[in-house]
Amino acid sequence: MYLKREIYNRLLDWKNDSSHSALEINGARQVGKTYIINKFADENFRRKIYINLFERSGKDFMKCFQKATDWTPGTPRNPHPLHDAFRFFEPSFEDTDDTVIIIDEIQESSEIFNCIREFTRQFQARFVVTGSYLGRVLEPEFRFSSGDVTTIRIFTLSFQEFLESFDPALYKKYQELPFVPADDSANKIYADLQHAFQIYKQIGGYPKVVDTYLTARDLSAAQRELVKIIHIFTNESLRYFTDIEDISVFTNIFLSICRILIREKKGLQEDSISEELQKLVTKNYSSNLTKTSCYRAVNWLYQSGIIGYCGKIIEMDILDFKPASRCFFMDLGITQYFLTRAGADVSTQSGTLNENYTYINLLKRQEFPEEIIFETPAFATYRGGEIDFVAQSARSSARYLIEVKSGKGTAATAQKALAQGKAQKLLYLKGDTKGSRNGNIETLPIYMLERYQFL
Repeated sequence: MYLKREIYNRLLDWKNDSSHSALEINGARQVGKTYIINKFADENFRRKIYINLFERSGKDFMKCFQKATDWTPGTPRNPHPLHDAFRFFEPSFEDTDDTVIIIDEIQESSEIFNCIREFTRQFQARFVVTGSYLGRVLEPEFRFSSGDVTTIRIFTLSFQEFLESFDPALYKKYQELPFVPADDSANKIYADLQHAFQIYKQIGGYPKVVDTYLTARDLSAAQRELVKIIHIFTNESLRYFTDIEDISVFTNIFLSICRILIREKKGLQEDSISEELQKLVTKNYSSNLTKTSCYRAVNWLYQSGIIGYCGKIIEMDILDFKPASRCFFMDLGITQYFLTRAGADVSTQSGTLNENYTYINLLKRQEFPEEIIFETPAFATYRGGEIDFVAQSARSSARYLIEVKSGKGTAATAQKALAQGKAQKLLYLKGDTKGSRNGNIETLPIYMLERYQFL
C-alpha cells in the first residue's frame, strides 16, 4: 500500500532549486527514507543509480571507488576519478542533470561521505545521500560539507498522513472542519476523528507498522511489527558500542526514559538527561554505571532520531532557557509500547502520549522553513507552577502558551501568565472536545493541532 507523504513536495522543491546542492535525507531507522527517495527518483529523473553502503551494492561500489581513485606517485593523475568510479559501477552512467545518484546508509563510509562537496561541484548529476545513523558522522574522520548540502529530515507518519490512508473520506472532512463549529452537525465527524486518533496513538507512524494495520485492521499485528522495528534498531545500534558498560546502559535505557516521562515534576531533578537517566539506570539495574556511559547512550538515541530534547524556560523568561531538560520519543507507537512495559495505567498513558504528540508537532514546525522559534520545543515554569509548552511565532513573535489537558483542567499557571502579559494566546489541546474561542484563549481537539497555524 502506498502511503502518501507530505515530504514529497519538499523533494520537488530541492530538485527545482537552482543551487544544485546535494540532498541529505536523515531520520530514524525504518521511517521510509529509502522508499520515498526511490519513488521520487523514479518519477522525476530519467536515470537512477542506487547504492546502499550497508548492502552488497555498497561493497561493489567501494571496489569501483578504490580502483578509480588509486594512484601511483610519479604517474599522471586521473582528472575525473569519481566519474570513473560510477562508470565502473554502472557502465551506462551519464553525467547529466536528468540523472540522480542515491547513496544510502552513507554513514558506513567516511571516504564517500567526505566526497559530498566534490559530488556537488564536479557533477551535473544530482546526488541524494541518506542515513539512519548520521550521528556517527560526528566522529573525527567525517568532514561535514557545509554549504553544499540541503538537509531534510523524515519523521514517521503524522496523524494527517495516517488519516489520509486510513479513511480518505474522513480525511477530507477533517481538512474542511472549522476550528470553531457553528452547531452540532459535525458531532459524528468529531467522534470518528477521535477514534482514528486513538488508533494512531497506539500504533504510531512507522510506515511498515501503519501498512500492517491498514492491511489487517488489527492492532496486535501492527504492534508486533513495531516490536520488530525496535529489535532491529537495538541490534544494529549495539554494533556501534564497543564497551560492555555502554551496552548495559543502552539495553535498559528505554524504560528509564518512560519513567521520566510519566513523572509529575518540573523537568529533571538533575542538571541533564544523562544525569537523570544515570540515577534511574543505576538504581534499577546496576550501581556501577558511569555518567559518561549514560551520556553516550542518550546522545546515540538523539542522533539516531529515536528521542528529541525539550528545553525549559525558567519563570517565563525566554532569555533563561535551559536546553535538554526533558526528552520525548519521536514516535507515539514506541512511546505507547514502553509506557505499557513500564506499567503506566491507561489514563497516564493517554496524557503522556498527548504531550508526546504535541512535542513532535512543535519540533516539526522548527524545521526549515521555521514557523516557531527556540532551538527546541520548550515547557516553562512560572510562579510555582508549570506550563506544558511555550511556542513563539517566527512571523510575528506572538507567544503562545500550550496546555495539553484531559477533562476540565483549567491550567491555572498558564492563565496567570497570560493575564500578566507573558504571552498573547493560550491554546488548550484536549481529546474529547470541539473547538472554541474566547478572546485570546482557544480550545482545539488535539488531533486538529496539525492544521493549526502559529500566526
